[in-house]
Amino acid sequence: MRGKKVMEAVYGESSWIDSWMQLVRTVRGNFPGLETEESLEEHRQTVLKFMGKKQALCIRDRETVAGVLLFSRNRNMICCLAVDPGHRKQGYASVLLEKALEELDRSREITVSTFRENDEKGIAPRALYKKYGFREGELTEEYGYPNQVFVLNPQLAP
Repeated sequence: MRGKKVMEAVYGESSWIDSWMQLVRTVRGNFPGLETEESLEEHRQTVLKFMGKKQALCIRDRETVAGVLLFSRNRNMICCLAVDPGHRKQGYASVLLEKALEELDRSREITVSTFRENDEKGIAPRALYKKYGFREGELTEEYGYPNQVFVLNPQLAP
């Protein structure tokens, strides 16, 4: 079968940080707290720490990082998920989320903070999280921006 790309979420490697941050710069308007060069540099250092702990996933299209996801095993949460605009609606976010869910403890609640219901930026991410069984939780604020926590309830052991 020709033409079908095989996407795989892999652990990010520090040698890919420049490409990773290029994607972050492209989508930073959707992530409150990344407005300044200083905050971008702090995020770069955070990504490198997550990479070192094998908590940074990405999908590459040739040499370019096209989708990213940071997760915390300790806090059992999805911290950040972004896909390059040119690669959206192709399943990248689903592949990343599925891999992260394999890495997290499904016997505990898994959380993610995303946009609120009437926020235009939240249409795609909210639909994705709902598709995987996340339910709306508390309303929060991050970096002065209104968000909502989504919760995936624990799976009971068979």
